[in-house]
Amino acid sequence: MKVAFFGRTSNGKSTVINAMLRDRVLPSGIGHTTNCFLSVEGTDEDKAFLKTEGSSLCPQTVNQLAHALHMDKSLDAGCLVKVFWPKTKCALLRDDLVLVDSPGTDVTTELDSWIDKFCLDADVFVLVANSESTLMNTEKHFFHKVNERLSKPNIFILNNRWDASASEPEYMEDVRRQHMERCVSFLVEELRVVDQAQAPNRIFFVSAKEVLNARMHRAQGMPEAGGALAEGFQERLKEFQDFERTFEASECISQSAVKTKFEQHTIRAKQITQTVKDIMDSINIAAAEKRVHSLEEKDDQTDRLEFVRNQLNLLTEEIKRKIKIVTEEVENNVSNAMAEEICRLSVLLDEFHADFHPSAQVLKVYKAELLKHIEEGMGKNLAFRCSSAVNASVHAAQQQMIESLQPLLPSAASSQLQMLIPCRKFDLSYDLNCGSLCSDFQENIEFRFSMGWTALVNRFLGPSNAKRALRLVDGSLQIPRAPAMTPTGAGVPPGAQDGLSQEELMLSMATGLASLTSRTSMSVVIVGGVWRTVGWRLIALTMGLYGLLYLYEKLTWTTKAKERAFKRQFVDYATEKLQMIVSFTSANCSHQVQQEMASTFARLCQQVDLTQRELEGEISRLDRKIERLQRVHERSKALRHKATGLEDELESFTRQYLQPPQ
Repeated sequence: MKVAFFGRTSNGKSTVINAMLRDRVLPSGIGHTTNCFLSVEGTDEDKAFLKTEGSSLCPQTVNQLAHALHMDKSLDAGCLVKVFWPKTKCALLRDDLVLVDSPGTDVTTELDSWIDKFCLDADVFVLVANSESTLMNTEKHFFHKVNERLSKPNIFILNNRWDASASEPEYMEDVRRQHMERCVSFLVEELRVVDQAQAPNRIFFVSAKEVLNARMHRAQGMPEAGGALAEGFQERLKEFQDFERTFEASECISQSAVKTKFEQHTIRAKQITQTVKDIMDSINIAAAEKRVHSLEEKDDQTDRLEFVRNQLNLLTEEIKRKIKIVTEEVENNVSNAMAEEICRLSVLLDEFHADFHPSAQVLKVYKAELLKHIEEGMGKNLAFRCSSAVNASVHAAQQQMIESLQPLLPSAASSQLQMLIPCRKFDLSYDLNCGSLCSDFQENIEFRFSMGWTALVNRFLGPSNAKRALRLVDGSLQIPRAPAMTPTGAGVPPGAQDGLSQEELMLSMATGLASLTSRTSMSVVIVGGVWRTVGWRLIALTMGLYGLLYLYEKLTWTTKAKERAFKRQFVDYATEKLQMIVSFTSANCSHQVQQEMASTFARLCQQVDLTQRELEGEISRLDRKIERLQRVHERSKALRHKATGLEDELESFTRQYLQPPQ
């Protein structure tokens, strides 16, 4: 148990402790003698000794050095010197009692640091007052601070130097009553540490110097009452002994000390536990509310994610159908436009003007420029016919994609969808590749008489039949010479003769007859027969007209005529070739449109995929948050139960140790 003595300078604090120790251990006398804190505690050693911070002093010099402590300039009011006194010399020290002497409360303003350093673990406080004056504000101020820091400190008041009242015995009782009233008022009304009935038992009127001298006389074998002692010494000695017996009655002091040390802590602990319970309740409620909110938010995000996935699948199928419709429409438009342009190919060739000459080198350059002109002209015409409609269809389809996907995206992302569509105008590429397509074109610009044998056959029988007829004519020219070399019918197998159709036989006979007229002998026979019939003038006129016609055509077969013939032949040839690639070109254009729309939809779907990943990340974050909130909820409940258990233990401790027995 730790007992701390406080009071103003020279009120006799050290003398009181010396009287209790029955020896002059601590420095005492006139003036400011105690300039630091001194603690006295028992030791099992036979000799006394003391310790300062960082050093230990020889036991033989305790009394001398104790009186000289006030001369040590290195010790200030905040230092502590421990004095160890043999327990055999003082019965009070046998029960682990520690007596703490202090400088005067009027020597420093750092009272808070004193309290923090030396008073928080004190069990009993003794206010040593001077009975020749009243309680001073410095003393009251100090104990008010102690009372703020500790819960109802265990305080005793010693009115020292009470022997001075013997000089005026007629006023002694009045002065005692006056001191008693003021001290009781201080303990009960100001500090409120005891009630009105207990306060007088904590106030004593003593003379520590008389008690110290008497006990030292007795230790030297002299009578206690020897020397010049004031009247009433025995009453003052008895009251001092009563003060000492309060420490010997350790049970009462221990209960008071326990109450002093633990009551405020217990109250504070109850407040803390109640605060912890309130905090845990609020945390529990808040965690539960946030968990419910997070679960609802997670359900919303999960529904949103499922909606986005389902809608994206439906929109994907719808967009595929839309792309198919648009591509088929583009393919039909391009196919129709290209067919029309092939029909207008002759017009396109008439617009071509370049130097023409039948020579091989000039024809090669002419054909290259002509092919380039056709490539560019047909490309421009197809673009004029199809590009605007195709671009409008593609743009409309892209806008439909955006409008369909906007509900699946957050507002921030949906406002940026227009940036994903290229700002450039979509143009089809019509790769006709006329150079390679017409690379094997062979022109025939040699002069051919329009009334010649070959021309007439072509005119009346057609090109394909004319070729067959001419081949047969060439074969029949060899029939008259065959009988001389081979028997009749030996040159043609029976099966082959049977295979000839009636039409072919008639054509063979006609061509055979014509071949006979081509011979000079037959011409003479025919001319002779006709001569007899119509006359020579008509024959001459006919032959003259026939010659004039031949001469006219021969003279008009100029370079321009050759160029016109070249263009006619090229139109026929190019028309046939271009018709072969109509389906391929239209399919190529529809593929370009499909690629453009598919790439746009893919970019838009990337934004939807990003939204899905964000939703999945948000759901994962909510899962972690819900898990944390669940742990917080469980932990707060556990801490709340612990706080309730601590509160029950504090109530039990209060009933057992702090509440007075009934």
